[in-house]
Amino acid sequence: MGRPIRFAVVMAGGAGTRFWPRSRRRCPKQLLPILSARSMLQETVERARAVAPAERILVVTAASLVAAVRRQLPLVPPGNVIGEPIGRNTAACIGLAAVRIEREDPDGVMIVLPADHLVSGRAEFRQAVRLAAELAADGHLVTIGIPPTRPETGYGYIEWGRAIPNTGQEAGWAASFTEKPTPSRAKRFVGTGRYLWNSGMFAWRASRILGEIDEHMAALGRQLAKVRPVAGTPRERAVLRRVYPAMPAISVDNGILERADRVTVVRGRFGWSDVGSWAAMEGIWRSTEQDGNAIRGRAITVDARGCIVSAPERIVALCGVRDLVVVDAPDAVLVCHKSRAQDIRLIVRELERRGLEQLL
Repeated sequence: MGRPIRFAVVMAGGAGTRFWPRSRRRCPKQLLPILSARSMLQETVERARAVAPAERILVVTAASLVAAVRRQLPLVPPGNVIGEPIGRNTAACIGLAAVRIEREDPDGVMIVLPADHLVSGRAEFRQAVRLAAELAADGHLVTIGIPPTRPETGYGYIEWGRAIPNTGQEAGWAASFTEKPTPSRAKRFVGTGRYLWNSGMFAWRASRILGEIDEHMAALGRQLAKVRPVAGTPRERAVLRRVYPAMPAISVDNGILERADRVTVVRGRFGWSDVGSWAAMEGIWRSTEQDGNAIRGRAITVDARGCIVSAPERIVALCGVRDLVVVDAPDAVLVCHKSRAQDIRLIVRELERRGLEQLL
């Protein structure tokens, strides 16, 4: 029997509220050229082609974004762009993709990649993903962990257990998972050298993850069973509209990996960021200025330090300010302190409360 077929699954359904006002419902963060001239989704799919050909790349996104995603990805077959009627977190997203893959090869290996992450070091990325795929083909549930560079409290952590033989110390059993630790715990984790950041990248056989869903998330498994007979057919869309609201909204980490036996972690020795807010741009938009400003677009600064500026159209001028995020859009301008960048989603909620739908 030959090795199972490899598929790449790109999760592209996020709303990107912390990147308002550039990110909007019709064009969220993953569809924007934040990191380069290409969108974050296009960058991710290009990386995915190191794993699988375009015809075996599946993109799961919001139903309202299917047309936009297809326009951005002309090499991916239109039928491989799957629309979720409502967001239900990563377990449902991954389960839906697994049902699709199961039709072609029940033991097909899924490499799961978020659409909105920064990855640098392509050779190192390919090396980690290929090892993850090999382990997945042998039946492992695999997550890719990133050696931490600082005691970050916004990421999940994976504790490294016993190394897996014949992997050159690049893969080991996951001993525990911790979500977003306190600053003191994060500092201790980094100090031990035994913890990795949870990158949200995974690998497993379609049959294995569907079996784990049936065991640990029976409610999700029951809904996916209704999708199986119509997966990839013209009837799929109508069935998804009916069953998706009943699916639990939980991450695959919480729903499966923290409950499953013998989960494997592969070291990802590549540069990585989840690009969670505008504050992340400070380390990505490299500044050559002594004042430490990170700027994309047209900006003038006078005695301004440590600021992050996105001004793709109009000139934005900063004078005598420190540590601000300033983002210019055609119909809105954001100004906030860098330390509050995670709270931009609260602005989006306030816009919703006020009924300002045209700004969402």
